[in-house]
Amino acid sequence: MAGVVGLWRVREKPGPASPSVKGVPSAERALALLTAFRQGDGALSLAELAERTGLVKSTIMRLAISLQQYRLLARLPDGRYRLDAEILRLGTTYQQAFSLQDHVLPILQRLAAEGGETATFYVPHAEERLCLFRVESANNIRMRVQPGEIRSMDNSATAQVLRRYAAGPAKDRAGDGIVLYASGVADPDTAALATPVFGAAATLIGALAIGGPATRLTPDKAQSLMELLAESGIELTRLCSGTPAPSRAGFGTSE
Repeated sequence: MAGVVGLWRVREKPGPASPSVKGVPSAERALALLTAFRQGDGALSLAELAERTGLVKSTIMRLAISLQQYRLLARLPDGRYRLDAEILRLGTTYQQAFSLQDHVLPILQRLAAEGGETATFYVPHAEERLCLFRVESANNIRMRVQPGEIRSMDNSATAQVLRRYAAGPAKDRAGDGIVLYASGVADPDTAALATPVFGAAATLIGALAIGGPATRLTPDKAQSLMELLAESGIELTRLCSGTPAPSRAGFGTSE
């Protein structure tokens, strides 16, 4: 049975209500200055920082002096600014404290409960794919895969996602999608749908998937679960400091 590629545009949900305790404007301006630096930036001029932040140059210069004292920002001899070593230390500290399991398992538990099928998280493993986490469904007949199990990069939904997004979120590629569905590929009796999860610097972390018997996880059933999976993938990507893949509308048959 041919796989089916599904793509859903997830509506933005309203953000949380404004907190009763407000932030400190000067701190927010300093953070705006630091976060003005983007992937691939070296040093930025005062004019570039002013354009990106909307702050006047005199304010940027005063904020920069404070940030330099904490080694968050460095001023070069030519007057340009770059991020300093304390940023690296904080990033390393964050990475050491970050536990992927703490983010993935609650989402898998929700997917299994709401979707009624086994939820898994696969990561690339050399030329294969590795099941890193799994939460089984409550059904007696279900897809059985164990954490640590290695499977080939076939045409299953998770393998297709890991291959398609190996280089990061696809941009402006016609017919691309954020949720893929395949049935009867690795096993004629199983089906699954999967979506990519990205981390910082647009790095692919893995594939979030829902899988089950092909007789139960039909294309119609998969279509009803696609929005749930897409939203979960976007949520997990944001928790991992990543940017979700761009979505396009459409539903079709894979090659």
